Amino acid sequence: MQTDDPVELLRFAVTSFSRGPVAIATLTGIRGGAARALGAHVVIAADGGYAGFVSGGCVEAAVATEAMLAMAEGRDRTVIYGEGSPFFDIVLPCGGGITVAIHVLRDVKAIECVLRCLKARRPAALRYSPQMQALACTPPPERAGWGGEDFLSVYHPVTRLMISGRTIEAQNLMRLAECSGYDVMLLDPQRGIEAFEGMADAYTAIAILQHDPDAELPVLLKALQSPGFYIGALGSMRTHHARVERLRNHGIPEADIARIKAPIGMFGPTRDASSLAISVLADVAAARLTHFA
Repeated sequence: MQTDDPVELLRFAVTSFSRGPVAIATLTGIRGGAARALGAHVVIAADGGYAGFVSGGCVEAAVATEAMLAMAEGRDRTVIYGEGSPFFDIVLPCGGGITVAIHVLRDVKAIECVLRCLKARRPAALRYSPQMQALACTPPPERAGWGGEDFLSVYHPVTRLMISGRTIEAQNLMRLAECSGYDVMLLDPQRGIEAFEGMADAYTAIAILQHDPDAELPVLLKALQSPGFYIGALGSMRTHHARVERLRNHGIPEADIARIKAPIGMFGPTRDASSLAISVLADVAAARLTHFA
C-alpha cells in the first residue's frame, strides 16, 4: 500500500494484526539530511506486505526484511542505515543516516486509542519503550522525538478545510483539497454561519471565496471567533483595505483582523480558478506546518 498517511498506516496495523504478527518501524534518529520527519512509520504484516515510508523509498524493503526477522524472533530491534550503518550496499541519496526502531506488536490497544483520539479530532502520541518493548497511548508533546528513554510519535487530526462561496474558485479548491486527503466542507450559503458551531477547531482552515462583501461579512465574523489556524479571504489589496475598515466598524480587534490572510493564497495575483486553488491549498499546507510541526 503506497501511503504515508498516519491514520491509514495505523489502521493497516490494526487490520493486519487480526491476521497475524505485525511490526511497526519508526524513524527515531536522523543524521544529516533525511526525506522523512522523526516519527515516520513503516508497518509490516506477517506476509511481508508493508506500507509507509521512513526514507524516500530507498530503505523500506530492507526495513521490511529486518521486521520479518524481528517477528520471527519475537524481539524488537534497532537498525541504522546510511551514515554509520553496517549495510554498505544501502546508500541514502541525501548522504545522511537514519535510525529505525522496529517494534513487534504484542497488542493494538495503544494504536486503537490513537485512532479514537484522531477520530474525535484530538491529537495523541504513541510512546515506545525500547526497554519494555511496548507502546502506550499518551498526550502528545509539541513534536516527535525522544523523551528520556522513550520515543514519542505525534499525531494530529487531518486538516479540515471549510470553504465559503458559490464560485468557480470554491469548486476548484474543494476538488483539489479532496484529492489531497483534506476533510472538506463547502458551506451552504444559507447555513454557512451555523456550520461553524462545533465544526471549526484548531485544525481547521477557512477559505472565504466570496465576490460579494455583504455575503462575506457574516462568515468572516464567525471565522474570527473560531480557533482555526488559517483564515483567508479572496480579493485584491484594495478590497482588503475596505474589508479591514468594515471589520473595524464592527468593533473587531486589530489582533483578530491580523489573522486574515488577504489576498488569499501563497502566490499571486492569479487570474484563473485552478491557479488560485493551488495557491490557497499550498498556503494552508504551509500554515499547518508552522502551527503543528
